[in-house]
Amino acid sequence: VQLQASGGGLVQAGGSLRLSCAASGRTFSVMGWFRQAPGKEREFVAAISWGGHTTYLSDSVKGRFAISRDSAKNTVYLQMNSLKPEDTAVYFCAADPVVRDSPRAEYKYWGQGTLVTVSS
Repeated sequence: VQLQASGGGLVQAGGSLRLSCAASGRTFSVMGWFRQAPGKEREFVAAISWGGHTTYLSDSVKGRFAISRDSAKNTVYLQMNSLKPEDTAVYFCAADPVVRDSPRAEYKYWGQGTLVTVSS
């Protein structure tokens, strides 16, 4: 099982980025995104069910970020708009929650992370 995250970079405040996470080895019922800023704990950002019918977003990104998936490509996307300096973090994709009904908590599989830097 591999999760390959990409799409990070440097962007000015107010700008947009789209992160991608390509999964290989198997398909997953739920995939998600987390982030970890310097000196802070990892936090949940977003998650999505297999068919894309159910999505979860943290309060801090609601209205600005959107999660989607292409099941045929086994890929999940995180569209990030209206970025703020406080969104600066390493973003990790994850798959398969440890507790099935807890998509905001721990996951079994993790990608390597992609750095997003938002300048003011």
